[in-house]
Amino acid sequence: MQVDYLQRQFWAAMKQCSTEEGPCPKSCEDTDLDCFIIDNNGFILISERPQEMGRLLGEVDSALMIQLLSTGVFSRVTMYDYQAMCKPPDHHHSAAQALISPLSASLMVVKWLLHEFLLFLLHWSAWGSWHDKGSEAHKHKKQDLLHPCDTEYPVFVHQTAIQEANGIIECGACQKTFVMQQIPSSNLLLLVTDCTCDCSSYSPILQEATEVKYNASVKCDRMRSQKPRRRPGSCHAFHPEENAQDCGGASDTVASLPLLLLPLWAWLLPYQLLW
Repeated sequence: MQVDYLQRQFWAAMKQCSTEEGPCPKSCEDTDLDCFIIDNNGFILISERPQEMGRLLGEVDSALMIQLLSTGVFSRVTMYDYQAMCKPPDHHHSAAQALISPLSASLMVVKWLLHEFLLFLLHWSAWGSWHDKGSEAHKHKKQDLLHPCDTEYPVFVHQTAIQEANGIIECGACQKTFVMQQIPSSNLLLLVTDCTCDCSSYSPILQEATEVKYNASVKCDRMRSQKPRRRPGSCHAFHPEENAQDCGGASDTVASLPLLLLPLWAWLLPYQLLW
């Protein structure tokens, strides 16, 4: 089912709300109410504001998510990623490095500029980017070096035993009411809350991964316990419906020998001048 179709059906059903006494006294079209459709992991599928769709409820309404966690509607589960990549810690080196002479400092600057220029040329030559990718080269930024690591991140799971809930959230000078109802035969939940009460004082609940720090003994034990991956029983290097001509144009790549030797010359020449 497409999300836009589900959204149209939801708002159409809200307009048809009625009771034996007449139309519903409250509706999601009221300006003092916020209505959400979330899944069983707390992600917003339908909201009156399109920019909130796809985000975690704890990012949009942290007070409501905290209340759902405290009442047991949702539970927090810690998940681990053992194949993550993390940024190395920032090391701030002192800028008070001793300089031999102004001449050596100038030569170091020239060396760096020449090195960057030659790498720029080598990059273009090695990947055939002289013509068609010239405009993209200026937009490319150097990526930070990453190292393998283990990370942990929270996951929120709906407790299916609780199909409906309501409550009041204390937000300082005001109170925020909410109602939760599970949609039958689905993993979706309908949340209706009062939007007139400002609960921005609550810190947002994010689903950010953090690196797991191990001490030396635990890290060593983990490296010993890791098993190598089992190779597949058979090779699947060919498929009858695959057209090999559609593969990349690596055969058009021609490396230039002079450009390959220029970085070596760039590194050696400044050292000779320094001595």
